Amino acid sequence: MRVRAAVRPLVSGGTYRRAVHLLLGGVLLLPYLLVAGMLAQTFAVGQVPRGVLALVLALTVAIGVVPPFLRGTRALEIVAARSLLGVDLPDPPETAERGRAAWETRSRAALWFAVHLAVGGLVGALILVPLVTGVILVVRWAGAAGGTVDPPWLGPLEEQGGGLLLPVGVALLVGVVYAVAGLGALAAVMAPVLLGPSAAERIAALEERAARLAERNRLARELHDSIGHALTVTMLQASAALHLLDTDPAFARQALIAIEETGRAATEDLDRVLGMLREPEPPSWPGMADLDGLLAHSRGTGAAVSTRVEGSLAGLPEPVSREGYRIVQECLTNALRHAGPVPVTLRVAADGRTLAIEVSNPVTGRRAREAGGRGLAGIRERVTLLGGAMTAGEESGRWHVSVRLPAERGRKAVRRPVDGGPRRPGEGTAGAVEEGEGA
Repeated sequence: MRVRAAVRPLVSGGTYRRAVHLLLGGVLLLPYLLVAGMLAQTFAVGQVPRGVLALVLALTVAIGVVPPFLRGTRALEIVAARSLLGVDLPDPPETAERGRAAWETRSRAALWFAVHLAVGGLVGALILVPLVTGVILVVRWAGAAGGTVDPPWLGPLEEQGGGLLLPVGVALLVGVVYAVAGLGALAAVMAPVLLGPSAAERIAALEERAARLAERNRLARELHDSIGHALTVTMLQASAALHLLDTDPAFARQALIAIEETGRAATEDLDRVLGMLREPEPPSWPGMADLDGLLAHSRGTGAAVSTRVEGSLAGLPEPVSREGYRIVQECLTNALRHAGPVPVTLRVAADGRTLAIEVSNPVTGRRAREAGGRGLAGIRERVTLLGGAMTAGEESGRWHVSVRLPAERGRKAVRRPVDGGPRRPGEGTAGAVEEGEGA
């Protein structure tokens, strides 16, 4: 194993890919060396006025110093390090940082650029001197050069009769490869430190990921509430139509009409959700002003839904109106699923500052708890995202759900953790709804 580990740098393709990356730094260093040599020669001659020389020097320094601090230079270095050094580096964000964070990020990238050039120059020197010398020694030892190559610094080796040419040449070749492998490994370690994302970029990436997860959760809630409600209503109405088809054809006909309307509404909701995945513009969702259609679907199953609306629902902010509609929908769905077509009491109150939703239905024991239910969890997520409060539980043989949502325009939602975070008083009983019946 030790022999294999010692030989691995000599035969590994990663060693030579990293050598190419380091040599790119040497190539970038050449213009700097040429310009520095020309300026040194110009100063040595002394025939150019000192003012002109100072101006040329200032311009040259500015041109040489600016590129390492450019965002494009950092992006190119990240691509090169990712491809040749084999390090995992994320692409820089499209939006530029500002202020102190931007200066810190660009300074680290400029330091990497300078280190890349310096190490590239060192690797170039290793290739030009020790590597070429090692090749010459091996060729001389094999007699392939025919005595035509006779560098002056090989004199002591020639005095030994050529016996040391081969071991010294091989040692130089292997030493250069090991040196390049070590420098490449060091570069692979330093690249994430100097080119990796800053703290601000990491926070921005986490926020972007959280936004994507929140959007996915929102889509899941929309599908669960709309399609789940439609399937529940359709199932109950189809069951009623099947049992009353012979004795009450008129009711069966109305049930089939309700099934058609419910399916059409569910299809529209599904199109909206799919539209959110395809189009950048957000679709229009039903809100509290559309409660009449929702209640009509629920009443079509045989459930008697008594409603009391206090205040105006037209002036609610769009997010509150949309989420309030979904909360009512999920409460009615849970009542139908767990308790059946029982009398449901719905109270909605809007006073300009708060939207209050209260849903109550009797606990009948008709249906057992369904595994994997997400009804209450979805309601709690909606309430939490809007900074509201909710309670749910059984009392005196009835299941009660009470929700309060802030409805002031311009008020920012208090986005507390959805799962595992602190909850307001009364929210602790919310999980019990999945173990009982009703909303």
